[in-house]
Amino acid sequence: MDNLTVFTEFLLMDVTGSRELQVLQGALFLVIYLGALTGNLLTVTVIVTDTRLHSPMYFFISNVALIDFGSISVIVPKVIVNSMTGSKSISLTGCAAQIFLYLFFAEVEFTLLVVMSYDRYVAICHPLHYGLIITPSLCSQAAAGSWASGLVYSAIFTGCMFRLPFTKTNVIQQYFCDIPQILKISSSDVQFFQFVIIAISFCIVLLYFSFMFMSYVKIFLNVLKIHSAKAQKKAMYTCTPQLAILLLLVIAGAIALLGPAAQKPSLKNLLTAMFYSVVPPFMNPIIYCLRNREINAALQRMFNRYSLRVKGFLD
Repeated sequence: MDNLTVFTEFLLMDVTGSRELQVLQGALFLVIYLGALTGNLLTVTVIVTDTRLHSPMYFFISNVALIDFGSISVIVPKVIVNSMTGSKSISLTGCAAQIFLYLFFAEVEFTLLVVMSYDRYVAICHPLHYGLIITPSLCSQAAAGSWASGLVYSAIFTGCMFRLPFTKTNVIQQYFCDIPQILKISSSDVQFFQFVIIAISFCIVLLYFSFMFMSYVKIFLNVLKIHSAKAQKKAMYTCTPQLAILLLLVIAGAIALLGPAAQKPSLKNLLTAMFYSVVPPFMNPIIYCLRNREINAALQRMFNRYSLRVKGFLD
């Protein structure tokens, strides 16, 4: 026990020793980060400022955009700084904060997708009672409950993971504090509690999926009963963004949890981790804006107002 080393910082993955490639990697992450921030902030701004989008569905979409803004900001800035400076270290506190916030935003987003599936179910299957069921107070309570559930879940998970010191190694074969990597270097006691929590999490996710599956099955069955092809298309059109984002999250989560933990630095491991940590928050605003006429129209109105103000200022 006298020779036991307790680590207070971790060394992250360095794909290449070439300084030029490290800077190129940092520049790539910077471009992706700025694109994700722009897309999500534009989504939130247009929904908040355009009164035509003040409805439950867009209220939840704005929450998802805020979550994606936070999620990508947890990991990518540190990666950019490390790549540009040639550093590979992250403190124990910084690593715990990364995992806590990453889990927090992931849990909130998944819970909100469940809420949004119920919102679409009521809108399509019970349109006459939609205003009575999906009230502003219910939307606020659902959003607050989603954020609170993420806070509780991430606090429990992160607390169990970091309750004992790390003594095996401080090398993480990933560009951020990835949960499988942290589990691999944690003590066996911590691993046991984490596997219990993961099992409970799997049951919760299964319950969420069952609820969403039943909601969308009922939605599709109800859509098939609609005689108007235009009404069918409109009903399906409102569901496709949520389904696309859900599919993206499921694929990303499966890769993150079921894929083997990286054993050594490689470009393949970097690209795989980028897919489940960076791609969803980058793609979500693109999915919503490209597949949503109302948001596209609101963006056009916002840019027109801005152009008129700039023109009037210059004149």
